[in-house]
Amino acid sequence: MVKKISQKIYVALIMFFLYAPIMVLIVLSFNKSKSRSKWGGFTLDWYKSLFQNEEIMSALYTTLIIAFLSALIATLIGTAAAIGMNHMRKVPKTIMMGITNIPMLNADIVTGISLMLLFIAVNFTLGFKSVLIAHITFNIPYVILSVMPKLKQTNRNTYEAALDLGASPISAFFKVVLPDILPGVFSGFLLAFTMSLDDFIITHFTRGAAVNTLSTKIYAETRKGIKPEMYALSTLLFLSVLILLIIINRRNDSIEKKRNAVALAPANKL
Repeated sequence: MVKKISQKIYVALIMFFLYAPIMVLIVLSFNKSKSRSKWGGFTLDWYKSLFQNEEIMSALYTTLIIAFLSALIATLIGTAAAIGMNHMRKVPKTIMMGITNIPMLNADIVTGISLMLLFIAVNFTLGFKSVLIAHITFNIPYVILSVMPKLKQTNRNTYEAALDLGASPISAFFKVVLPDILPGVFSGFLLAFTMSLDDFIITHFTRGAAVNTLSTKIYAETRKGIKPEMYALSTLLFLSVLILLIIINRRNDSIEKKRNAVALAPANKL
């Protein structure tokens, strides 16, 4: 009994320290006073002024476009790379997995400076395209590591059986392999999107002077004080991600229940 209570208290403390700063940010987004230490009453003015602030909305638009495009392209490249690596022999596969892990273990500042120097060396103008390429580069390993476990769970005989029955390699892939690895592909896309949305250091070194994302915009504002509109924007982003995660988890649970029901159906008939 005491052990269970202590475990619950321990979990509650962890959740408190994780989400207390976010709760403070949400409360400040409704604070009428600009002071963080004084409550001036409840207001929605910061949410109204948020959508009227062209600089913040432009940074948000750029952030979402870069995150979506980089996640989409990284998902396509990463999925193809994972399929290729899955068909390799043990030694080349181990080497490729090690190479894949290097960008994830590398410090962001090393990756950011390296990409910046590469762009300068090839006379590539720093701007939207350089940021997009940089985000695609560091997102690919996350997609590969999300898809690889699903590929290991697939039955290669099913794909070969589809080929024997007359399906083309492309048709067999889309009808047999892709449905099995789709949860991993989708997880890789969401992880890449989140990593791109959250990135600051690599973006800071590869963006040049013409591009501003939310992270670089917030960093620039820390010198003169963060506007309350940023609290409102952060609250909306947090709630959007939370709702998206709830929807995805419920969808995955329903898919798992259907699969279990289908798997148990023949046994019930017997």
